[in-house]
Amino acid sequence: MNSIDSVTLEVADTEAAARFYSEAFGLDPSRVRVRASDAPTDGFRGFTLSLVVAQPGNVDALFAAALDAGATVLKPAAKSLWGYGGVLRAPDGTVWQIATSAKKDTAPVTRDVDEIVLLLGVEDVKASKQFYVGRGLTVGKSFGGKYVEFATGTGTVKLSLYKRRALAKVAGVPAEGSGSHRLVLCGATQAFDDPDGFAWGPELSL
Repeated sequence: MNSIDSVTLEVADTEAAARFYSEAFGLDPSRVRVRASDAPTDGFRGFTLSLVVAQPGNVDALFAAALDAGATVLKPAAKSLWGYGGVLRAPDGTVWQIATSAKKDTAPVTRDVDEIVLLLGVEDVKASKQFYVGRGLTVGKSFGGKYVEFATGTGTVKLSLYKRRALAKVAGVPAEGSGSHRLVLCGATQAFDDPDGFAWGPELSL
């Protein structure tokens, strides 16, 4: 295992979720998939997904499309020290960050997505880092016990680790949550759970 091939979101209504992700973000179902689940879940699910784009206008275009498709705003898109971005909650409950490091537009606005990043909120960043390194992932960036970013490898989704409470603050939601994460990470040859209960498994059929 050296990367994430795709992520699967477990949702109550697969047709509605698939329609939202197509209309809002134009996401390829080979990277972000949905499957039915009624597993109990409450509050923050412990992760966010990020769409990284080239410029602020692209952030705004994706934000507008997501709102039109039924998303709700957790943090409005705004300038910051690191760039420009905001946070949305999809109708299925998944928290999405849309961001760019660029300060201004330099090309025609599109809804093109340059990168998808899965950020897991974990209790012990160092322990989770060691766990994933032991499973074959390679560290790309590491900032002590605060943040870890793994090299993408051949996968299509980048994996990063952050403290759970810090990630909830970034997302604009309370850190408390219980029940299912409603998320499966695909890229392992055999199913397993990480120290925080995030599930991994083989690539799922479309």
